[in-house]
Amino acid sequence: MTEQSKAFLYEYLNNASPTGFESSGQQIWLNYLKPYIDEYLVDTYGTAVGIVGPGKDYKVVIEAHSDEISWFVNYISDDGYLYVRRNGGSDALIAPSMRVNLHTKKGTVQGVFGWPAIHVRDLAKDTAPQVKELFIDVGAATKAEVEEMGIHVGTVCTFVDGLTEMNNRYYVGRALDNRMGGFMIAEVARLLKENNVELPFTLYIVNAVQEEIGLRGAEMIARRLKPDLAICTDVTHDTQSPKYDKKEQGDLKCGDGPVLCYGPAVQNNVLDFMIDVAQQKEIKFQRQAVSRSTGTDTDAFAYAAEGVASALISLPLKYMHTTVETVHKDDVDNVIKLMYEVLLSLKGNEDFRYIK
Repeated sequence: MTEQSKAFLYEYLNNASPTGFESSGQQIWLNYLKPYIDEYLVDTYGTAVGIVGPGKDYKVVIEAHSDEISWFVNYISDDGYLYVRRNGGSDALIAPSMRVNLHTKKGTVQGVFGWPAIHVRDLAKDTAPQVKELFIDVGAATKAEVEEMGIHVGTVCTFVDGLTEMNNRYYVGRALDNRMGGFMIAEVARLLKENNVELPFTLYIVNAVQEEIGLRGAEMIARRLKPDLAICTDVTHDTQSPKYDKKEQGDLKCGDGPVLCYGPAVQNNVLDFMIDVAQQKEIKFQRQAVSRSTGTDTDAFAYAAEGVASALISLPLKYMHTTVETVHKDDVDNVIKLMYEVLLSLKGNEDFRYIK
């Protein structure tokens, strides 16, 4: 990682990019990527695509998603409190006492998720908070005062927490799911450019929007690009910390390398190709099995149009959908390395069909 790429990582991770409102983060991403690509395109909903070697017959995608979970203002009470609904898989359990930024046309308004003090609650009847019980305090006394701040029903808000490092081994923060993926695919583009690699195919570096509400950005861009091959990256659960059942969720560990996924949406010949590359380049990796779907943009690419040969490289992550999502620095480096080496190993005429 260069000083420039580290500065980009912090700027990109600390910027808010909630689902449906990803444009500021996409601009940061594109600004970093532009020196390493030949062209770019941005679709109607904001998915950004860097293009290397345009116009070649064989088309390869590397992909991550850019959006983060957030909240929508759903109701404003007469005494100035804001009630919310989810935008993506936001966790009501962690919200009380969190600081939030509300993103308005007048600028960012700061607020807090309030919660009744322990002294006034019947602890014998305490339960996990429900979304309908959550409220945000922006220091306003009336609904009119809230509206004067530029806040209205539909205003989106995100947790404040930014990127930090822990024990010189881990990155910690909100929205590592999956802007760390956006960082990693951008670094692959940088390495290709700085090493003067001439690929025998057109490479699309895709940073998709709206993954958190159903893989929607990937669904749109897959139909547009019609690639021959898609290699997606997202996060998956580290299962070593308390409360995980390895018999149910697998045995995955931060620091033990990228996770390669088995499941119906993953094309097995592509998966075997990536495993061969990892073994040849001595990149340690882990294996994961899924059931009906990967739950990532891999599914959208795999089942687009006539079907796209697709595979998934996951980054193990602790504490998903919290403000302290945690990934190991070595895993970040090795996902970048594996994706880079896979691209170098492709000849640009691969036919991954099972039966020929």
